[in-house]
Amino acid sequence: MKRIGLFGGSFDPPHAAHVALAHVALDQLRLDELRWVPAGEAYQKARRLSSAEDRKAMVALAIAGEPRFTLETCELDRSGPSYTIDTVRALSAIQPADWFLIIGQDQYANLHTWGDWPELLQRVTIAVASRSGQSPLASAEVTATPHCVVTLPLPRIDVSATAIRQTVAEGRDYTDMVPGAVARYIDQHDLYRGIPRS
Repeated sequence: MKRIGLFGGSFDPPHAAHVALAHVALDQLRLDELRWVPAGEAYQKARRLSSAEDRKAMVALAIAGEPRFTLETCELDRSGPSYTIDTVRALSAIQPADWFLIIGQDQYANLHTWGDWPELLQRVTIAVASRSGQSPLASAEVTATPHCVVTLPLPRIDVSATAIRQTVAEGRDYTDMVPGAVARYIDQHDLYRGIPRS
């Protein structure tokens, strides 16, 4: 079976650290494909996201040039909150594969708050991005539930979407924080200007 990674997020915007981590996942997990999954309704985020069309377009630009990267729009196409388990169920029904879910340490620590997380642990291998080779830390509930988890070395790129939005809003140069095509899209569509957003 194919080895397929799922890399979800708001991607508002997708940035250099996202791209670097995705390449690490391809290599370390020996993936045949890595699907970038922009969240539709990110129920765990308080702020309003940029439009689905803008985020989808920016991800498409960010992943261009690597044939093993693909854009998966199922969460954007689906109404209601974007639960990862629904995505895994839907994609697994279409294509049986060895599925890997790429997440950050903060997401792994909060995995017990996700919808139907015990089933999710049975369906995927969790690949946790971690700095300095630290072992991933989970809640007591997740730790007590049998599952497969691996660690991905997090690239040393100090970039976040929040910092990018703040930098753009303040009119400062941010072009080294995102792929060039994404920077051009942000400028052309006047994203993140004006009042800084968290």
